[in-house]
Amino acid sequence: MSCQEDPKIRILEQEKEAKKQEAIFNSINQGWRFNAQTVTQTAGSLTSNWAEWRMFLTELGQKPKSSIGAFKQKAKTLSKRALELNNNIPMAYNTPEVKSRIAAITTKINAVNLYINLQQIPDQKIVELIPSINTEVNALQFQLEEITRKSQIKMEEGESDMLQMLDTTRAIPSSPKVKSLP
Repeated sequence: MSCQEDPKIRILEQEKEAKKQEAIFNSINQGWRFNAQTVTQTAGSLTSNWAEWRMFLTELGQKPKSSIGAFKQKAKTLSKRALELNNNIPMAYNTPEVKSRIAAITTKINAVNLYINLQQIPDQKIVELIPSINTEVNALQFQLEEITRKSQIKMEEGESDMLQMLDTTRAIPSSPKVKSLP
């Protein structure tokens, strides 16, 4: 049966598939709008000190133009850059809050990478993830700003002593010492 397949039907199917791929490309091309601008002053100053952050924002700002293959390559590169964000985080910002925001960004970018590399590309899911990624990038930038703002607040007199007293690692052990009998 397959030997007797009509070439006209095959050509029609190929044209139909090409139109479908072009529609997916156009949909992704229109929705691919990442916000790669630094929103906060701290995030802007970090671009000069934190190479991974700078490269991530640069990749985020560059939009592929030619084909769905270019979008696949860009998604792969973004995924790699997002993973690298955990490297060399400046000491002041190496906190669980920042790391969790980086993890959220990485997860969503990996989802875009996964979806765009499927056989049947779910273009609407990709387009829906992009504003979510922008929100996560902004949240990370605002978290960095918050850390900077908190670090600039001066301690009051006696505050360091009070914090030391509240430190549970310095507490007296709760188990009493056992005395040995003579």
